Amino acid sequence: MKFRKLFSDQKTLFWVLHLGGWLAWGIIGKYGLTRAMLEDTAPNYFLYVMIITVIAIVLSLGLRYLFRYLWSRPLWVQAMGFVLGSSAAGFLWLQARSYLYVGWFEGTKDMHEWLEKLGNAAELYQKVSYMETYISAWTMMLAWSILYFFIKYYQIFQTVQKSALKSAAMAHEAQLKMLRYQLNPHFLFNTLNAISTLILERQTESANHMVTRLSSFLRYSLDNDPMQKITLDQEIAALKLYLDIEKVRFEERLSLELDIAEEASQAVIPSLLLQPLVENAIKYGIARAEEGGKLRIAARVFAGDLLLELSDDGPGVELVDGLIPQANGVGLRNTRERLLELYGSQHSFRLSKTSPHGLTVNIRIPFETTLK
Repeated sequence: MKFRKLFSDQKTLFWVLHLGGWLAWGIIGKYGLTRAMLEDTAPNYFLYVMIITVIAIVLSLGLRYLFRYLWSRPLWVQAMGFVLGSSAAGFLWLQARSYLYVGWFEGTKDMHEWLEKLGNAAELYQKVSYMETYISAWTMMLAWSILYFFIKYYQIFQTVQKSALKSAAMAHEAQLKMLRYQLNPHFLFNTLNAISTLILERQTESANHMVTRLSSFLRYSLDNDPMQKITLDQEIAALKLYLDIEKVRFEERLSLELDIAEEASQAVIPSLLLQPLVENAIKYGIARAEEGGKLRIAARVFAGDLLLELSDDGPGVELVDGLIPQANGVGLRNTRERLLELYGSQHSFRLSKTSPHGLTVNIRIPFETTLK
């Protein structure tokens, strides 16, 4: 964890890559390969490699500050800075390496003695050393510049991607909250109308009973985060609070049948998912039947999915391709949209006719429990 946190800091990451990369080039790439090819190195060769490595570190550090200065400039300015800066750094490093090699390293007595030991291979060694100096001085600085820009643009890409994902998550959350909060005013409007009717009819005891139940239901609703998932048992408990309110209006004309499998009762679902569907069934089904009706809620777990079924035995509605034509209700539309936001293609929401009459709503969502 500390290791990951260390490398999450951009300054730390730069210095680790900068110093580590150049030291790896010097010790492994320059000194190590030379020793592997010749089985021995010239006197003070390691010191020479370390000196030119330090010079490379300083020159490429200068490139870093140049590129940072040009970072906010137009792209063509950055491109010119990239080419000219890398060329200048490569030229300066070339001059420094040539001066050190010819003026200090190659001219020492120990070096002459070592070259004599090489015999015929001495000339080849010198040619290879000169060629390698000229080639690597330019290409290494160019490679450093390419790597610098690549990492910078990759970091920008990562930042933009994280920002986009965060924005999408915030928009997703806002959408869910908007859909969830639309339900309470809709339900509240209907309940207050019912209370008003009871008061006008001087049924004060029933009106007081409904206000008490409404208070309990709203307290439950406010205490639960609309983004939170709850168990099906908790959802049924909330539904009973809601139905207690409706029973004040309907009395014996409203009955509820529950058929919840034990395993399904511990499944987690979006908070108050079923309440608008129950409200819809009462408003368009049971309320329109003179003798009232029955609501049935069933839940099963099958093939890794939670299957929910809510049905009523009201007069029913005409369905076209599984939809209610010209339906303007909030409950069905919001439930569809909430499920789509939460589960995408991993859910189904289907309407069908109840036999012999009524409407059935079937929901399939992935089975999840609080144990996960």
